[in-house]
Amino acid sequence: MKKVLFALTAIFGLGLALLATSCGGGGGGGSDDYEAPVAENETASAGLVLVSDGIVTGGNQFTWSEMTSDIYKGVFVANRTVTLSSFYICEHEVTQAEYEDVMGSGSNPSSFSSSPASGETQTNRPVENVSWYDAIMYCNMRSKNENLTPCYKVNGKDDTSQWGYTPHADGSISGEITCNFSANGYRLPTEAEWEFAARGGASGCSAADPYDFAGTDDGAILGSYAWYSANSGDKTHEVGKKLPNSLGLYDMSGNVWELCWDWYDTITTDTPSTGCSSGSGRVRRGGSWRGDADYCFVAYRRSRDPGSREDSVGFRVVRTAN
Repeated sequence: MKKVLFALTAIFGLGLALLATSCGGGGGGGSDDYEAPVAENETASAGLVLVSDGIVTGGNQFTWSEMTSDIYKGVFVANRTVTLSSFYICEHEVTQAEYEDVMGSGSNPSSFSSSPASGETQTNRPVENVSWYDAIMYCNMRSKNENLTPCYKVNGKDDTSQWGYTPHADGSISGEITCNFSANGYRLPTEAEWEFAARGGASGCSAADPYDFAGTDDGAILGSYAWYSANSGDKTHEVGKKLPNSLGLYDMSGNVWELCWDWYDTITTDTPSTGCSSGSGRVRRGGSWRGDADYCFVAYRRSRDPGSREDSVGFRVVRTAN
């Protein structure tokens, strides 16, 4: 499996523009255990890309052959079979404008809240400095705003006002957190969904030599697809300024790390397709503006405490395709 050396200087490519409002939501609330009606032929919100279902049998083609650590092996490990149902994924990371639109005016926690790069729109930069708890709260609030069934419950309650949690206050959510993957609302991707989409879905994963990064296998042109330490200027950038992968997804490599649903633990052949049920922190994938090229490798796995916040960590939303 071909790999490249990352000492090469990244080439800046002409990115494709994107309206960050295409995946936006509105304000509002809802009552406990809300169940929204589901249309038989429901269509997704604008800006969501349909990723068709697939079955992936893991193998060495998905790992980084130069590295032996488990953090470079991804979810498609040898002899593991992962079954994925169809889902919608937003073409870009949640922006600061989208986040504030759902969480309320003045709720933007981002460290990079001013001084965007020349020609970029500040509010279209990805939201960061959010915790995993903040992200799942956003998902439920946005779901109710759009009359969708929320995916997350805390102690059986999907009403975020009953969670006893204040976003961005360095607290945590107490109680059992569950995800209803059959609900039609917004949620974080599972780690398998994230990697499947980053690699280009069923077509990308069935290739004899799947791409190492989201959109390319060539580290010499990674800068055309990703913002990372070699070209970021030590800051985040407006979403959609780089080239997308084959599914039309932007910034799956670089810009900000993206939180996933799963707990972080060693992936084995027995790990369910929905991920590890316990472990050391929640998974984050994709690399960021701060890290080197190797962090942008789509099989690279890292974790964060669910209550921690960092200026290189954000998220992207998905919806189950009913």
